Amino acid sequence: MNTSHKRGMAGAGSAMFLVGTLTAVSATISGYPVFGGQAVRYAVAALVLLAVARLAGGAAPRPSVGPSARDWLLLAALAATGLVAFNVCIVAATRDTSPATIGTVIATVPVVLALIGPLLEGRRPAPALLLSACVVAAGAALASGFGGGSARGLLLSLGALAGEVCFSLLAVPLLPRLGPLRVSAYSAALAAPMLVAVGLVADGTALLRVPTAAELAGFAYLSVVVTTIAFLLWYDAIGRLGADRAGLFAGLIPVSAVITTVALGLGRPGAADLAGAALVAAGVVLGLRTRVAPREPAPSEPVTCETAPIGIARGSA
Repeated sequence: MNTSHKRGMAGAGSAMFLVGTLTAVSATISGYPVFGGQAVRYAVAALVLLAVARLAGGAAPRPSVGPSARDWLLLAALAATGLVAFNVCIVAATRDTSPATIGTVIATVPVVLALIGPLLEGRRPAPALLLSACVVAAGAALASGFGGGSARGLLLSLGALAGEVCFSLLAVPLLPRLGPLRVSAYSAALAAPMLVAVGLVADGTALLRVPTAAELAGFAYLSVVVTTIAFLLWYDAIGRLGADRAGLFAGLIPVSAVITTVALGLGRPGAADLAGAALVAAGVVLGLRTRVAPREPAPSEPVTCETAPIGIARGSA
């Protein structure tokens, strides 16, 4: 296992752990208009990421060309599905079903990525990796508590799952060209006005208001930690591990949510939480030990040894 692979594992695990803290922290902003708050979150994150990109550009060679028209279309689709539609579906689903049901459906992300990710990269899904993803999903569902709800709530949860999958898969063709920093910055910047438009329809003039001190702290954490840092770590991990292997770490989200809840004194883990965490850990370990066949280049695709920009390199199995 080389250094790039190890960095990808550490990054994916850290990113999903940070994302898992979102549930507990979101309690501090539950009274704020949802879509206006999310628009502010992504706008702040975009400003931070663009500032970092400018600073990084002064110390490293910039790409010879900017995003192409195809890149912008992919970025817009990523923002519309992985950020905007995901948030809309989550908010709407909570009115018809339990958070446990939503978490259980989204917990199948590793299975979907293990199946579709390799196909998009020109290779066959590894059966052992798919089995590992099923173990991770089962553990995450157990930690989430399975839950129940209406058919509409289930459909909205599936919409959130689709958004979560698109958040990773639509980035795959963008990362070698733009790198994790610019993909994160551009997608967040595009999501902010989209959420403002949704908020104007849903909340009208009540879209924004002055936040309280607790809400301001919550938004700061979500903008800087859950969005800026987690996005960078996740997209860097996808570039190093591939979407299928990185996707295994999505099972850490409900486990992280349980740990955060305990750390904040909001509850204690039960037997199902602990058993689910054990299954997630076993599935991740099994999946990372699975050998994955490298992508075969197309007949017309030249084989080069160039290093991908901004630290993106595929780790060896």
